[in-house]
Amino acid sequence: MRHLPPTKACPRGTFQARLLTPDGRQTARTFQTERDAVAWLGEQRSMISKGTWTTATAQVTTSFGDYAERWLATRTVRGRPLADRTRAGYRDLLDRFILPEFAATPLHTITREDVTRWHGRRLPQDRPTYRAKAYGLLRTILAGAVEDGHLTVNPARIRGAGQSRRRHAIRPATVEELAALAEAMPPRYRLMVALAAFCALRYGELTELRRGDVDVKAGVLRISRAVVLAEGRFVVKTPKTEAGERDVAIPPHLMPMVRAHLLEHTAPGSDGLLFPARNDAAGHLRQSSFAKVYYPAREKAGRPDLRFHDLRHTGATLAAQSGATLRELMSRLGHSSSQAALNYQHAAGGRDAAIARALSELTGWSEDTGELTGEA
Repeated sequence: MRHLPPTKACPRGTFQARLLTPDGRQTARTFQTERDAVAWLGEQRSMISKGTWTTATAQVTTSFGDYAERWLATRTVRGRPLADRTRAGYRDLLDRFILPEFAATPLHTITREDVTRWHGRRLPQDRPTYRAKAYGLLRTILAGAVEDGHLTVNPARIRGAGQSRRRHAIRPATVEELAALAEAMPPRYRLMVALAAFCALRYGELTELRRGDVDVKAGVLRISRAVVLAEGRFVVKTPKTEAGERDVAIPPHLMPMVRAHLLEHTAPGSDGLLFPARNDAAGHLRQSSFAKVYYPAREKAGRPDLRFHDLRHTGATLAAQSGATLRELMSRLGHSSSQAALNYQHAAGGRDAAIARALSELTGWSEDTGELTGEA
């Protein structure tokens, strides 16, 4: 056994125990105290002398970097592999913020103090959402290490570090602002803005819509796919949940615009994209390209704060204001959980006064005298 010098791979104050095993290999483990290292060596030598030693009992040291790579390669959610965009996001967080600190560190030696020090030093202070995501990923990987027996407790225990306050307060657009926004857009993208708002669709759902997904007779959009840009390439995928695959009714006032768009701007054939790239009828529209026309349009509409995804929020709020039930909102938005739909119902809470007035009209009671007028 020897005391390790302070290096990046072996933090100051740790001890490494080395063992020549019966199969002729040398294995090692790193410990926080010399006492633990001596105890481990004693256990291993006792098992060797009794003939009960196996390679599994040696518990060969695993670095955080090796474990994180295996975790990322095998991670599943509800039995399904990670989506390409999610995996790419995790890869970015690992490479930029987590592995530079922990890659070579023996997994079982990572302490709460190590995580706290990393959280205060490595993560961007000015990007709270990104900071929370990086910490959340580290915590999840270490939770897996606990389940796999590499750690006894999860050292990522910073209260509130996995949460961030939303800086962008969403203010839904008014119907007048939506009209101004659509008018300011180039003709080929006006329907895209209208469907995002009044059908509450995501950008990836819109840019994967094809001619065959539009039922003009029934006035319905069939949502069964979405496209994402992951690691520089477009990936068409199915919705994460069954609820994401849905039929969305198009408000009747948009149908003339839909028919005109199909004639003038949609790529030919049933597989033709409704909103293809400007210079490639078979290519998907990049969000960065769309932003070049969307940003000036929202300025002209007087809503420079309105992100494209806020149009979906607007559509959900309008649906709630129209009287949609919780279940109807979930169906229209493609949500499998009621929580997000509840948020939109809360956003429509301003209708409560209108509901109260309607109740008064229903009863026939006079608003001035409080007496029954008999006019109900």
